[in-house]
Amino acid sequence: MAALDSKIGIINPLENGGDCFGPVLHYALSVCQLVSWDISQATEEIAFTVKAAADKAGVRIAAMWAGVPGPQVWNFVEGPLTLGIVPQAYRAERVAALKRWADFAARIGAPAIITHCGFIPENMTDPEYPAVVEAIREVAQYCLDRGLEFWLETGQETPVVLLRTIERVGTGNLGLNFDPANLIMYGKGNPIDALDTVGDYVRNIHVKDGLYPVSGDLLGAEVRPGLGRVRFPEFVGKLTELGFAGDWIIEREIHGEQQEKDIRSTIADLNRWAQAADSKSGE
Repeated sequence: MAALDSKIGIINPLENGGDCFGPVLHYALSVCQLVSWDISQATEEIAFTVKAAADKAGVRIAAMWAGVPGPQVWNFVEGPLTLGIVPQAYRAERVAALKRWADFAARIGAPAIITHCGFIPENMTDPEYPAVVEAIREVAQYCLDRGLEFWLETGQETPVVLLRTIERVGTGNLGLNFDPANLIMYGKGNPIDALDTVGDYVRNIHVKDGLYPVSGDLLGAEVRPGLGRVRFPEFVGKLTELGFAGDWIIEREIHGEQQEKDIRSTIADLNRWAQAADSKSGE
């Protein structure tokens, strides 16, 4: 793998009418995931500006992180009722929004859209499970028709639920935006071991770290990569063994001066971990 260089990026908000890549250049990077929760931004005009601005800045958009309308509560109590396309009350509106984001992604030249699908039922005999699979298939097929992939961000589901759902959707263009911290923060799995189950479907990484929940109602805490329970040197090593060649998108869910310090530290750490993994694989 050697130094990751052109494979390291950040989460970059879609703002300023699409001319928004200053943060990427600020860190001397050339890759980002573009993110928006405002579906009104998914227009041809903004897409044109995004593409022109990205080309001018020399920034590659690794994927479009597609937010959906309606309430989003990131905990174990209201989360199952509000997140993703699992809640029936919001499903149709959110499927429609993801299709609009797919159109937008195609216009800007991104290879995929990403979203959280929500708390996909663990029990495959749950009467809601087939409808959730069908909703994911509808979005995936819409993406496929436009030459795109649809990447599910890990978090609310165990690895085996993700595997089962990808198999049942069956469109061939589903992948994972693998967030190792989310598996820990939601108490859904060990990210290194999870790669044994879903490693073949990992397309993109969120470089994020976290701690396991200590409450039955609340997620575990997010922390700077390297300070949580992901065990990043081993995680990077395992992905190296699997031949992962995708992007490493740093996500640090704080703001201000400390966020910048942590992102800069993580860029250096990622290259160091990758070089160590390379050295070990060459032994």
